[in-house]
Amino acid sequence: MTVQVLYKNKHNSNNHVLFVEEGFNIGGLKKHISNTEFSYISDLLKNSDLKKNLLFFEVNSKKTIFLVSIKKNLETSDIENLGAEFHGYINYDKKSEYTVNSDSISSKFENFIGYFLHGLKLKSYKFNLYKSKKDTKLISINVIGKKNKFTIKNELRFKAIEKGTFFARDLVSEPPNVLNPKEYVNRLLKLRKLGIKVTVYNEVQLKKLGMHSLLGVGRGSINESFLVTLEWNGNKKDKRAPLSFVGKGVCFDTGGISLKPAKFMEEMKYDMAGSAVVAGLIQTLATRKAEVNAVGVVGLVENMPGGNAQRPGDIVKAYNGKTIEVLNTDAEGRLVLADALSFTEAKFKPRFMIDLATLTGAIIIALGEEYAGLFSNNDDLSNKLFKVGEKVKEKVWRLPLHDNYDKLMNSAIADIQNINYSGGAGSITAAQFLQRFVSNKTPWAHLDIAGMAFSKKAANLNPGGATGFGVRLLNQLIEEHYE
Repeated sequence: MTVQVLYKNKHNSNNHVLFVEEGFNIGGLKKHISNTEFSYISDLLKNSDLKKNLLFFEVNSKKTIFLVSIKKNLETSDIENLGAEFHGYINYDKKSEYTVNSDSISSKFENFIGYFLHGLKLKSYKFNLYKSKKDTKLISINVIGKKNKFTIKNELRFKAIEKGTFFARDLVSEPPNVLNPKEYVNRLLKLRKLGIKVTVYNEVQLKKLGMHSLLGVGRGSINESFLVTLEWNGNKKDKRAPLSFVGKGVCFDTGGISLKPAKFMEEMKYDMAGSAVVAGLIQTLATRKAEVNAVGVVGLVENMPGGNAQRPGDIVKAYNGKTIEVLNTDAEGRLVLADALSFTEAKFKPRFMIDLATLTGAIIIALGEEYAGLFSNNDDLSNKLFKVGEKVKEKVWRLPLHDNYDKLMNSAIADIQNINYSGGAGSITAAQFLQRFVSNKTPWAHLDIAGMAFSKKAANLNPGGATGFGVRLLNQLIEEHYE
């Protein structure tokens, strides 16, 4: 099903969407519907559940009126959720056309219609590329009324976020036999048409750079490993260092020699979600011509068992010169990020670094599918992330970093080991590992999105499946604080 939005400013269907005050106070609808329809709906409302946000009434055999209840103290996320909820109605409806009357909106909230349609579109995402019988239904939504207008800049903003989020969702949804590291690189190269500078480092170049931590993860796979940088220079007058975002891109994670159980291993195609968010964010910034300089860095590997695979007990030297004892090859994401983080800091000297990774199952035990785990060496950056997360409802929760946890990652024969053998604090000790590859001078935040990147249930603006969590969060962070 595809949703298209039109602005014909005339009724093109018998399915009308009208907005009413909280509690379904329909007093303001008299100028939008007939007296007969008003009386009919008034009678039906007496026996309706007024706690709901949406109700619909078939006023005759040809006409249906949808009522959307608007509460008084609105936030942008409330409006987006109304749009997503309305999509739930039309998703199972046989009708193909709807007329949305913006003049019925009593709220003075700026860009109400824009946020409403934005939520509807984000919810409408489907990944059906590999279905032999595709849903080709086209839903037309015609917005009428004088309140339907919003600036070209805001329209571009909504479209950019949708495209960036969908790009991230598409990447996460692709099967691993299609989206191997090389194919991933090919898709990132297409971003050049948006003005993004895309630089690809292959295995030969990575060896010369000394990225043996990242390279070790991919040794067991027939597919080559890569590191890719995505640079968006949207403010050439700004001579300050760029903002940087780093993503874990393990296209498939078997666990390597420390092989995972077979049950649910198919879900390990999602282990590149952090990199997908970085790619989706940079695409969003370029699409909306964001006046900011930002760089995305993604490490793309495949973690497989094989005759040349990395073994438990191996020691590798990372890009920054630190040695790592690999005690468990299934703790591979941190090995990829170790090189990506230290490379990003050395090459770009960024104003801050934010990394995203489906890093630990422990974060799901701690926070479920409600919050991403946040770890940071900088209070200001953490506070900004928390507040914008609450605003766009891509929420993060800060957990501690401390020297006492750091000691659990010390190796007896190398600088650091890649897991904590003492048990407990799995997400914290993983973050402590990453912190070893960030200098204390660079503000840094680590987002463990293992519980947020994919959802088996539909919720809020997500239809179920890949969520694209992080694109909207980080775009909002940039909009509010760095443009």
